[in-house]
Amino acid sequence: MDVTRQKITDNYASYCGDSVEVIQGLPAESVHFSVFSPPFANLYIYSDSYRDMGNTKDMDEFIEHYDYLAGELWRITIPGRLAAVHCKDLVRYKGRDGTAGIVDFPGELIRSMERGGWSYHSRITIWKDPVIEMQRTKAHGLLYKQLRKDSTHSRQGLAEYMLIFRKWTDEYEDREPVTHTKEDFPLDQWQEWASPVWTTINQTRVLNSPLARESEDEKHICPLQLDIVERSVQMWTNPRDIVFSPFAGIGSEGYSSIKLGRRFVGIELKEAYWKKQIEFLDEASGGDQPGLFDEVES
Repeated sequence: MDVTRQKITDNYASYCGDSVEVIQGLPAESVHFSVFSPPFANLYIYSDSYRDMGNTKDMDEFIEHYDYLAGELWRITIPGRLAAVHCKDLVRYKGRDGTAGIVDFPGELIRSMERGGWSYHSRITIWKDPVIEMQRTKAHGLLYKQLRKDSTHSRQGLAEYMLIFRKWTDEYEDREPVTHTKEDFPLDQWQEWASPVWTTINQTRVLNSPLARESEDEKHICPLQLDIVERSVQMWTNPRDIVFSPFAGIGSEGYSSIKLGRRFVGIELKEAYWKKQIEFLDEASGGDQPGLFDEVES
């Protein structure tokens, strides 16, 4: 397993390294559920490392790299269990891409996961406020003055999505089911979460970190909203199940999973993010956790 740092405790195992390389060292059928937000192709650059999946020239190169991960995700997942991938459509710009428009990034991910053996199971649309998007991005397609000037350039705001995939195999009937009671999962909660559109996600409820970019190559850090992770983990896992993220960042998926009584396995390439992730995972565990293997590996 090609890692530079790692920490393993009773509640989590976290590796600092390339997800495509590290995941190959994880045991087959050892993960109950995966939830993560991959790099959005070349939209954001997190580091100048050639191992950074976001450091690609175009969508084709990104998907070529992601295909390796999709198959490994299927291999390490217990039969019958799920993976949840957070994503959104991407904007194409005339100056950069030759023509303006929208790129179907969710569709690219679906096809990649299916090539890896997964079955497309469900899609959740996460409502986003177009006014906030307009204020943040200044996209001319969302401007009211553009609507009045020439509405053929006008478009709707971009939602986010959770794409759910299932590992269907002949053996899945023998697996341990994920069960709920009326007490831990009331009917009214299910009726809200069963909706194909989640309108009550708190967009600002994320893990906060003072980390800034370390060079001009790195554009930003964008932790996944905790509401999304918590709903996914509550719905699709049992207590003490293992939740996995190949793009663990500062630890949103692990933090929520541990708080909900699950265990976590995460991989993060960027060491600054990984160090902050360890702080959050230890906090969720109730304090600094003694690690079994903390030495640098070469």
